[in-house]
Amino acid sequence: MNYIITILLVLLIVLQYDLWVGKGSIAEVRQLESALELQSVENQHLKERNDALKAEVLDLKNGLEAIEERVRTELGMIKEDETFFHVIEKK
Repeated sequence: MNYIITILLVLLIVLQYDLWVGKGSIAEVRQLESALELQSVENQHLKERNDALKAEVLDLKNGLEAIEERVRTELGMIKEDETFFHVIEKK
């Protein structure tokens, strides 16, 4: 009878060890959940950035206004019959 109880206790200890320390343990699951949450936040930021880029690409493909705006801001171009004023602020 003692032999069976000893075997059951050893088996219980081995199972508890796997639960608390081994592969798939509670600590490992918590760590993976934390990593998953961080990855989800990063994925959301990347999705928002991708959506903004997609909207900008569609705007550039479909409208001349977006192209004109970019040319004005990035290249400093002006339309015919417009006057360009360059304001310099004192330091």
